[in-house]
Amino acid sequence: MADTTQAGAPAEAEGGADGHHPTQQEYIRIAVVLAILTALEVSTYYFEFGRAALPLLIVLMAIKFVMVAGFFMHLRFDTKLFGRFLYTGLAWAVVLYTLTLLVFVVDANQ
Repeated sequence: MADTTQAGAPAEAEGGADGHHPTQQEYIRIAVVLAILTALEVSTYYFEFGRAALPLLIVLMAIKFVMVAGFFMHLRFDTKLFGRFLYTGLAWAVVLYTLTLLVFVVDANQ
């Protein structure tokens, strides 16, 4: 027999194991934070950040990835295994971006 809440709805319908999902206000705050981070990314095109521009973009990319995957894809409220798979992919992507960046830097200096 399925575990039910007081209203008779299955527990999974209310958010799985912990039963918490962001409210509309939390989603709005997350969207505002993502918009600010995106504006900072775009500002790297218009303002000179020097050598800090590319590492800054990689860090901003990782933060936005974690926020979108965690909240909008509901990974914060899902099984930990799914999060591990996705965050392992993020780690490999950062390694790949960093190695590619290093190749360009080394090639430009020759």
